[in-house]
Amino acid sequence: MAGEGLAARVPKRRRYSSYEGETTPAPDTLVGRDFTAEQPNEKWLTNITEIKARDGKVYLSPMIDCYDGKTVAHTAGFHPNAELANGMLVEAAETLPEGAKPLVHSDRGCHYRWPGWLELMERYGLMRSMSAKGCSPDNAAAEGFFGRMKVEAVYPEHWEEHTRDEVLVLVDEYIRWYNHERIKQSPGWMSPAQYRQSQGMAA
Repeated sequence: MAGEGLAARVPKRRRYSSYEGETTPAPDTLVGRDFTAEQPNEKWLTNITEIKARDGKVYLSPMIDCYDGKTVAHTAGFHPNAELANGMLVEAAETLPEGAKPLVHSDRGCHYRWPGWLELMERYGLMRSMSAKGCSPDNAAAEGFFGRMKVEAVYPEHWEEHTRDEVLVLVDEYIRWYNHERIKQSPGWMSPAQYRQSQGMAA
């Protein structure tokens, strides 16, 4: 590019942020940027991202298992509100086998500080962990999931040309593909579902 006198142009993208100040006390960062786990349902990560559509935006809230990167549960909708995050947490918690109580790590977004989220965490006996203020590397694996999704599907397939309802369907299709077909190096070039099956676990 230099030889041809070309320069790359990088579009400015505004990152979605749900931070609204220190509304309630934040727990320590218990993950310590170690996004690995010895077994399923030991350590979960969550965050929210926005996806542009032709007629507005879609917001995605997944729960990611550090064991193999599986998206345990997700919700998507047109508003980045407590209902989106809480619904995802309930969906994820309902998949847990008896006795499993994973650590749940998030950023300091307001969704993870409001009473409804705190009550659900207590109901299911889950432990909270939060990134330091304004420190995205503390939740890098969740950010990485969003980055891969956008590079692999959102941008090349021009989701911004679809309606929000169509994007909701595309989100579901991507996560189904990610869990069951997309191979990863860390679990031996298998998808999360294939890896769990190889270990004698339910996919």
